[in-house]
Amino acid sequence: MKVEKALSNLTITSGKGFKLERVPCSFKVDKQERPACEQLLAENKARIEELQGALYADAREGVIIILQAMDAAGKDSMIRHVLGGINPIGIDVRNFKQPSNLALTHGFLWRSFSALPARGKIAVFNRSYYEECLVVRVRGIWRTYRMPARCLDMDEDQYFSERFEDIRCFERYLTRMGHRVVKLFLNVSAAKQRERFLERIDDVSKNWKFSESDLSERLLWSDYQRAYEEMIAGTATKRAPWYVIPADQKWVARALVSQIILDTLEDIDPHYPALTKEQRGRLAACRDALVTGPAADVDR
Repeated sequence: MKVEKALSNLTITSGKGFKLERVPCSFKVDKQERPACEQLLAENKARIEELQGALYADAREGVIIILQAMDAAGKDSMIRHVLGGINPIGIDVRNFKQPSNLALTHGFLWRSFSALPARGKIAVFNRSYYEECLVVRVRGIWRTYRMPARCLDMDEDQYFSERFEDIRCFERYLTRMGHRVVKLFLNVSAAKQRERFLERIDDVSKNWKFSESDLSERLLWSDYQRAYEEMIAGTATKRAPWYVIPADQKWVARALVSQIILDTLEDIDPHYPALTKEQRGRLAACRDALVTGPAADVDR
């Protein structure tokens, strides 16, 4: 599998003509290529960890990785396999579950502001503010919001068109403030989701992952596919593109995502800060003290 060519076909920078059904859920890569994909993942992980250290020390840019997907697409395992080796001080992982009553009294981006990483850090949003355009849309939750009539007295298409505009502006703000926004949609097929759900039910160690609500959401598959398609089309931009990743083969998806994150960090090109002459002098004095000065006598 040629990763660069694959990613060029999976990168959505404009919604013009975008159809989710045209993007594969699997490249159907032969299992014989799995060792090569896993080797690429291992190499990319090592390089990501190196660059993350420089990113944190430089503290000029931050990275926000957004993971969206249908249930059982592999979001949790993606985080663990691709980013599990990063120094914990340099990464935050946030799960955006059902909003609290307090959150519902604020705008839909309110929770996201408190979760933004400091420049120098990587933040992973396991689900995100994009849920406003997904479950809120499919389930018609937006119609129950306690808001002025002027905010709700419109049809569904207009309401979510305005949400897409809000998100594009928010992500433009983020990039202007020094953050890179990496948006990943793990594109799993209905058949593969069914297979993984059955595995969760049949494997005692995975029972906790399955909920009856997963089944009710699955029955709305077509509605969710439409919502995802319009969401991606409405919010894909050159500064914050969507990557639609075939997710039926997890080992292929992980290799692709690791390459996207690595490419982002390499484009940032972080460096450890250079010391001034005065700082180098003080550092040299500290070294002398540790080797021959009073500080050297502590452990003698």
